[in-house]
Amino acid sequence: MLRLQQIKCPIPHDQKYLEHKICRILGISADRLISCRIVRRSVDARKKPELFYVYTVDCTVANENRLRKKADGRTILLHEETLYRFPAEGECPLSARPVIVGSGPAGLFCAYMLASHGYRPLILERGDEVFRRREKVEHFWNTGTLDIQSNVQFGEGGAGTFSDGKLNTSVKDPVGRNRLVLETFVRFGAPPSIVYDQKPHLGTDILIDIVKAMREETERLGGEFLFRHQLTGLEVRNGCLVGILVNNNEYIPTKILVTAIGHSARDTFAMLYGHGLAMAAKSFAVGVRIEHPQSMINLSQYGRSDPGDVGAAPYKVTHKLENGRGVYSFCMCPGGYVVNASSEPGRLAVNGMSYQARDSRNANSALIVTVNPDDYLAYGSAGTPVALRGMAFQRELEEHAFALAGGHIPVQLFGDFCENRSSVMLGDVEPCIKGAWSFANLRSILPEPIGSSIEQGIKAFDCPIHGFGRPDSLLSGIESRTSSPVRIERTEKTLESNIAGVYPCGEGAGYAGGITSAAMDGIRVAEAIRRRYRASHITERNS
Repeated sequence: MLRLQQIKCPIPHDQKYLEHKICRILGISADRLISCRIVRRSVDARKKPELFYVYTVDCTVANENRLRKKADGRTILLHEETLYRFPAEGECPLSARPVIVGSGPAGLFCAYMLASHGYRPLILERGDEVFRRREKVEHFWNTGTLDIQSNVQFGEGGAGTFSDGKLNTSVKDPVGRNRLVLETFVRFGAPPSIVYDQKPHLGTDILIDIVKAMREETERLGGEFLFRHQLTGLEVRNGCLVGILVNNNEYIPTKILVTAIGHSARDTFAMLYGHGLAMAAKSFAVGVRIEHPQSMINLSQYGRSDPGDVGAAPYKVTHKLENGRGVYSFCMCPGGYVVNASSEPGRLAVNGMSYQARDSRNANSALIVTVNPDDYLAYGSAGTPVALRGMAFQRELEEHAFALAGGHIPVQLFGDFCENRSSVMLGDVEPCIKGAWSFANLRSILPEPIGSSIEQGIKAFDCPIHGFGRPDSLLSGIESRTSSPVRIERTEKTLESNIAGVYPCGEGAGYAGGITSAAMDGIRVAEAIRRRYRASHITERNS
């Protein structure tokens, strides 16, 4: 197989144009091109407003051996595709079903892989199935009535369901898990372009259907989902898991527990810590959301306010400050919405979300500053374990945010943020927000190093993106759920915790940072279980 790189095509163009370009590069007639598969597609805006797609393509060509001498290691390469392979099953007998806690991307992909190979996993989800969950979330945004078990953070699909649905990851992937994740999404309804786009994306409206379809296929393969079932206890004997408690009243025997609980399951973290599960405090980031007109971002990135076929423009910005801290954008949502992402009474957190079309009038992203354990060790009560003090820090910020605007999302113009005063009126930027909002002084609730870092960062970002620091850009907060504040320790070889049979998994456990990497970690854990155990003696239900 030949792999061609740096194939540049104007936007728009059709498939025949791409094939013609391939034949010209190879110096062959069209009838010799048997097949071509797009491996990667990115946007080249260096000559804006003229835009191009740049492709990497795998080709099958008649009489390929004659062309091998053209391989130059740069534009034309010889390529052998590596296909993902699930490992062979181990020898240890397994009489009870593995239990997976959480149905976000980590838990869902772990369950799907295990079910596909006969393990009939039992999946516990504290929230509702995804369509019922959507109703609860929209009711919360419209009325302010929060369901603490089924919301933007909890429920089928996990926190990523109500986000921009970005699928790019920087995780190294020599065995093909990344492609497996993307191809699985396509199998269950995602657009095929996510497999090759440099910045693949699924909106909330698409993700909901995909999550439901994956669950139904997992059930068809022998898996079982129990909604409104929260893990509330463990039974451990001689350092080994033997069973779990659900909803404080139902006991389920099991030797395998995958804890794919997500980054916001604070009560579950505390319960697991109390049972002796080894945890450590870790760095994470906090900050605010910022909104700009999407047309302004399009003009900066693409040289045109209307991006046409290429869609709403994204951005990524980062800046190192003189104080040694870094400020950077996170979870950027082109044509998106700021959403109330709260999950606890009396506490308020925000996130960003886009639909597949990315067609709202504003772009938004989190602008965040990294905090490490030294920054938050003073938070929490005297008896709060060090491993859980990051959660205490998050909670205090969220309590202040809730109080600041009476439970509404606090919003502030950037010009007023710099002056440390509450805003009283909008400029030209009108908010695109899901949930009630009110003007407030966000700066007043941020620790000084974070507030000043955000101000300096926004001013610095005005250079690469003209207008980024405009006084009427809108800030909202608090963005506190960027990643888990704890890491549940596990061994690199078996992926088990210090309690045998407990497998920490995904973003909540500290081993992922987005939909794709969480799904890939769920696959890794399924592989670890597969290598050790065989499924032939699993009964239909744990009893």
